[in-house]
Amino acid sequence: MKLATVALIIALTAVCAVGQTEPTLRIVTESPNLPSELFYGNIKVKPVRLRPGTNTVITINDSDFFVHQHYVDFLSRMPDQQGFNFWVSEIAGCGANPTCVEFRRINTSGAFFLSIEFRGTGYFVYRLNKASFGEFPKYQAFMPDTREVAKDIVVGQGNWQDQLEMNQVAFANAWVTRPEFVAEYGTKTGSDFVDAILLKAGLTQSDIPYQTIVNALNASNNSAQGRATALRAIIDSPAFDQKEKNPAFVLMQYFGYLRRDPDAAPDNDLTGFEFWLNKLNQFGGDFHAAEMVKAFIVSGEYNARF
Repeated sequence: MKLATVALIIALTAVCAVGQTEPTLRIVTESPNLPSELFYGNIKVKPVRLRPGTNTVITINDSDFFVHQHYVDFLSRMPDQQGFNFWVSEIAGCGANPTCVEFRRINTSGAFFLSIEFRGTGYFVYRLNKASFGEFPKYQAFMPDTREVAKDIVVGQGNWQDQLEMNQVAFANAWVTRPEFVAEYGTKTGSDFVDAILLKAGLTQSDIPYQTIVNALNASNNSAQGRATALRAIIDSPAFDQKEKNPAFVLMQYFGYLRRDPDAAPDNDLTGFEFWLNKLNQFGGDFHAAEMVKAFIVSGEYNARF
């Protein structure tokens, strides 16, 4: 089952007041490999998607478009045929049973965050940010960073493990030379550098193989590569994963579904984020029981994108 060709139908009427500049059409592209969006001034123009050879409109409620959009939103790439077919068939296997369809749509959606591919790309970038600066990444910076780590990665195809490792190493090595990182950590070396990272990460020395990391950093003469290796050892620790998995999951609901920061309009603060994090924690990370994924994929804001 292939995603249909998109037919774009635009009917725009501009009524301009005296002295005003008429809005113009503009194309916004986050990545040249992903679909673009069309705006008329500041108003998003939605395409009408039709099944080939028909007048049947495709919506986000259709399993093929739903799955396709998840590859774009969470993995920053177009779907590979094998993965696409698998997830579409998972939902289609429910037939006309609405309860089953709802459950499998939620399960499919949550699986993208939990996937090996996302954990090695988007979640990797999240953990670098959180351990380095003690705060969440911002959407506008997170997306291009994630696409850089994800370049040429399709789990299950080719030497994806080696490629992912190469991408992570290169990104981390460059990360520790960024001006904001250098400004934060200056010339700290050895145990001082590792302790400073632990403080930002909210961990203690007992949470990681502390002396091994410090010794390796010292052996590198506190080089940029040594710093990057030490940072990666901390963010890859089970303790940091346990601490950050739920906050990252909630943040990705905003980044993936809503394409914005959690404190951006219409929220304007972190009340919504904190609500969902508390609920996810309450249910031990079970996003089905917390009804978190469900709430986002049925929200008016998410559906209004399409």
